[in-house]
Formats: sequence, C-alpha cells, structure tokens
Amino acid sequence: MARLREFDKEKALEAAMELFWEKGYEATSLTDLTSRMGIQRPSLYAAFGDKTELFEAALRKYMGSHASYVRTRLQKHASVKEAFRSYFESLVEAEYQGGENRGCFCINTMVELAPHDKKFEVLTREHEMYLAVIFQEKLGQGVQSGELKADLNAQALAQTLVVSLIGLTVLLKARPERLFADNSVSVVLSLLD
Repeated sequence: MARLREFDKEKALEAAMELFWEKGYEATSLTDLTSRMGIQRPSLYAAFGDKTELFEAALRKYMGSHASYVRTRLQKHASVKEAFRSYFESLVEAEYQGGENRGCFCINTMVELAPHDKKFEVLTREHEMYLAVIFQEKLGQGVQSGELKADLNAQALAQTLVVSLIGLTVLLKARPERLFADNSVSVVLSLLD
C-alpha cells in the first residue's frame, strides 16, 4: 500500500521557488532544498522529480503568479499612462527600500539558464511574450479611450516596454545611483506620449 504524502506539496513548492529565486539554480543544493521544503530527498523525488524538474515547476508557479500580478497591477488604474508609470516606478522604489534584492525569478533564469538550456530559453521567452500581450491589451485600452494616439503600434510598444522592464530589472540588481534608474524610467514612459 502506498504511503500518504506527509507534507503539503504546494507549500513545499512555494518554499523551493523562494529558495531558487534567492540563490539561482546552480547555487541551490538538494540539501538546501530539502531543508527549506521540510522534506526528505525521497519525498522530493517522488513529488517533483529531480532538481531540474522541481526548478521548472517552481518557475512555472512564479510565472503564473507574476503574470497575474502584472495584469492586476495595470488594471488598478483607468489611465494607461498612470498604470505604466505606477508599475515601473514601483519597481524602482522597491529596490531602494533596502530589502532583499532578488530581482525577477524569470529574468534571473533567463540570464542564468536560458543561454545554454533550450527548455528554459523557451519557458522564459513564453513569459516575455505573455507579458507583452498583457502590456498590449492595456495599451489597446488607451487607444480605444483616446488617451493614446490612434496610430500607436501597441504591439511594438508593448514589446519595447517588456525589453525595458527586463533591462531595468537586471540593472536594479546592482542598485545603481537612484537618479540613473529614475531617468531611465522617465524616458521609457515618454514613449506613451
């Protein structure tokens, strides 16, 4: 008879996601994982497979919650310009609050694994494309409402905003002078005018 799992799989996955997000794939050991997740290796393997499969599950969990967060965050504002201003400025503000400097788990994976692992290249690209769709939807609302120019290429601008988001997120990990980041955000947001 099979033993019942004695741990909450979702909580364990959340713990693994947080650890991978903090340390990255390579720097995270199986001992680190089992300790943080509160489980033994056989349970880890039975529930999630190997380290790479666990990392993929953690990344997928993050990407789903991140995309949902971005969509919700942008929808809080009726004004498209205000939505993007608030979103980008909050990214900068969060980095200068003095807390953890983890960046974005997906972007960290893009930098660490995507260059030499096809699976993670595809996964991170899918997330980039999904964010571009979210951005494009919000820009489309601005075109429909008349807040943005009728001839705006919403797809190209959405993709440019994603590239800017990725660059800004990587840059902020090194905490440059605040004015450097603020000026960059101002120029990016001027693309909405």
